[in-house]
Amino acid sequence: MMSEKICIEEYYDVVVVGAGHAGCEAALASARLGMKTILFTISMDSVAMMPCNPNIGGSSKGHLVREIDALGGEMGKNIDKTYIQSKMLNVSKGPAVHSLRAQADKVEYTKQMRLTLQNTENLILRQAEVSEIIVEEVSDATEGVHTSTKRIIRGVRTYSGATYYAKAVVLCTGTYLKARCIYGDVVNHTGPNGLMAANHLSDSMRDAGIFIRRFKTGTPARLDKKTIDFSKMEEQKGDEHIVPFSFTNKEEDIKREQISCWLTYTNEETHKIIKDNIDRSPLFSGFIEGTGPRYCPSIEDKVMKFPDKNRHQLFIEPEGEFTNEMYMGGMSSSLPEDVQYAMIRTVPGLEHVAIVRNAYAIEYDCIDATNLKENLELRDINGLFFAGQINGSSGYEEAAAQGIIAGINAARKLQEKPALVLDRSQAYIGVLIDDLVTKETNEPYRMMTSRAEYRLLLRQDNADLRLTEIGHEIGLIDDERYACFCEKRSQIEAEVARMNEVVVGGGKVVQDFLIAHNSSPLGTAATLAELIRRPELDYEMIAELDSKRPDTKLSPEVIEQINISIKYDGYISRQKQQVEQFRKMEKKRIPDDLNYEDVPNLRKEARQKLSAIRPTSIGQASRISGVSPADVSVLLIYLTAKNQREG
Repeated sequence: MMSEKICIEEYYDVVVVGAGHAGCEAALASARLGMKTILFTISMDSVAMMPCNPNIGGSSKGHLVREIDALGGEMGKNIDKTYIQSKMLNVSKGPAVHSLRAQADKVEYTKQMRLTLQNTENLILRQAEVSEIIVEEVSDATEGVHTSTKRIIRGVRTYSGATYYAKAVVLCTGTYLKARCIYGDVVNHTGPNGLMAANHLSDSMRDAGIFIRRFKTGTPARLDKKTIDFSKMEEQKGDEHIVPFSFTNKEEDIKREQISCWLTYTNEETHKIIKDNIDRSPLFSGFIEGTGPRYCPSIEDKVMKFPDKNRHQLFIEPEGEFTNEMYMGGMSSSLPEDVQYAMIRTVPGLEHVAIVRNAYAIEYDCIDATNLKENLELRDINGLFFAGQINGSSGYEEAAAQGIIAGINAARKLQEKPALVLDRSQAYIGVLIDDLVTKETNEPYRMMTSRAEYRLLLRQDNADLRLTEIGHEIGLIDDERYACFCEKRSQIEAEVARMNEVVVGGGKVVQDFLIAHNSSPLGTAATLAELIRRPELDYEMIAELDSKRPDTKLSPEVIEQINISIKYDGYISRQKQQVEQFRKMEKKRIPDDLNYEDVPNLRKEARQKLSAIRPTSIGQASRISGVSPADVSVLLIYLTAKNQREG
């Protein structure tokens, strides 16, 4: 006689599915806000894994990491613990586009994040495949009369049959849903790095009415360091001055010996091999169904789309301190194995290289994020949140940024507190999420500085000044850190104000100083702020003219803010005025239940798009593709008249 199967049942406040960069931030935020949280991973080896590039940060992505840290997230702290090289990018340009990037020890990064998760109160880390979301339909009734039904998340079920009930669920499945890895005619039905794919959850999501689509990304080959001739490459060293990602760290806390990266190039021979074998590429043969990222193309994509270029940059980057695996940045591919060997060995320094892991493309299921609210909750299922690559984004940093917001909002929903929604003028995170939920993204979305309209205000150096107050109000920034932040902010404000008040005349000492620093002599008296605005001068240089300078030694971070605040004051003031106009449009709210069929003179396309995306404000409506300025004007007139009738 067979014994009856007994299935596990457990109860949590929040379930997070997927322990990649989004899932880690979501689970940590939820648990730190007091929610009993369980985080599922398909493999303990995949926790905060870096299946592609071995770095954190970079252009615009560094902004996201610092914003995550300013809100109380973990990514910045974790890379500060585990970096092997640090570099500030775009330093020859203005501060708005300066971006920090650090090479990571991939194994150590995963290890440290896993330790953090496992030592966090209220958080359980569990290895299991989630195969089903549990959704319940609930009727809304008034005095016994049925009015409508709504759908509510009740938890998840694993492939083993165990049930985990929860009041909120956050799906952060990355590139694992029905994943398949492809190079040439070789297809492996696995997730990244050969880990098991999640083959069942997509079907459950479809059954729940969630639209699923197919995206694709890729990764380059990994090379054996012993077989590389670095004498034919250009060495790329890290910065001497280390800038931490986390505002909680100082340079002296994290400074260590760094490991070099290397620069080399493809050539015409490389390109000929690719062109001669392009018919064998699954990307061009149509075998790959998913849409790939425009801004991170494969090498075959670059060669075919830019035939005028006779070479492309390749960065050879270490994957860690205690491994010989080297990442080949700039050469992701899905070409067959023999072609990979042939093309890679045409590259200077790689003539005799051995491949450790083949390059491959990976296809996976994801959703259309325009079905989400601004808080990353699905409109049609109460309590179901999404974050990371399942939303159609790409990149570790974009995933982590969505993760912390989804985790915060899952917790705040259970606490019956208003959702945290950062707008486009507050943070790159606001730009990222607004783009995902408002604009139709037909390819993996990548953050770029050009996407941020107010990037002079949204610099990476002032992320704490913009967001730490919010992090403290939410409960992710403790009082001690907040007190340090307040002191820093006070020092900046006081010293900027003093610089605008202290006046120096045109005496000999001042004129000699200016001449010595190749600066024009003064014709009339000037404030110290006016001197700092000169390109050749800064706050520290004018110290000898500042007889009333306080004895308190200011930190480099405070001095940086003083210089930027003063030097770019005119531009910053102008951008703040633009933000005021932007916020006026954001404050013009659109009722949740507005029937766009009732709005006369709206074009059919606008009516369809507005009905599908359900914008919460006129500002958001104006950013929807297919909604014209004329449509926005019609909508404004209708809402104004409606408010007058009702008010």
